[in-house]
Amino acid sequence: MNNKRTAGILGIVLGGLFLTACQGVPQLSAPGVTLTIDPAGQPQQVSSGVQLLVLLTVLSLAPSIMILATSFTRIVIVLSLLRNAIGTPTTPPTQVIVGMALLLSFFVMAPVFSEINQNALQPYINNQIDQQTFFTRAVEPIRSFMFKQTRDKDLELFLSINGQGRPTSLNDISTIVLLPAFVISELKSAFIMGFVIYIPFLIVDMVVSSILLAMGMMMLPPSLISLPFKLLLFIMVDGWYLLTRSLLVSFQ
Repeated sequence: MNNKRTAGILGIVLGGLFLTACQGVPQLSAPGVTLTIDPAGQPQQVSSGVQLLVLLTVLSLAPSIMILATSFTRIVIVLSLLRNAIGTPTTPPTQVIVGMALLLSFFVMAPVFSEINQNALQPYINNQIDQQTFFTRAVEPIRSFMFKQTRDKDLELFLSINGQGRPTSLNDISTIVLLPAFVISELKSAFIMGFVIYIPFLIVDMVVSSILLAMGMMMLPPSLISLPFKLLLFIMVDGWYLLTRSLLVSFQ
């Protein structure tokens, strides 16, 4: 810990020394490379630099925002629980599970993205609205989607922790409060669906274990025998169709 703290302090000191040294060197050049460091002389330049920094930060967090603010969380958890319930923790592979979750998420979120493109992105590209209006219009469809999937109990939890009173309308609830409430609601919905998925496969495991115990085959792993029967059960009921339909309907 001391070594990490020392390294951090050393990095800050070296960074400060570098900036101090660069104040007297307006331009550093190398073959094919030019680095210019000019001090910001006006507040507008400082504001532009801060906006650029915020934009880069938002872009770096975009994958996490996409995962947490869309249907991806529920879908990928349910698919992962299905894989464990069948007893094949590596089949389908993780890449297939994530890819399928992304495809289903794009399908579920397609109306939301279409509304954002029509009401926010296209007017902004055509210079019909300013940047602030663009962000306001772009967030509204996502907020509407999250409100439909969020439980009132979860919203009340974060509102009370945040010290806010009972809102008179949905517009009074900030996105900072809505997003974590939406996430825990999605986690609960995913685990409920996972529990329902586990029940038939658990029954198959119990039946196979009881039969093996009655036959005296205690050294034979029950999972080795039950796996083909669970796969057969999943195929006979057309499991992928039922699971996909249940996931898509759950967001309506």
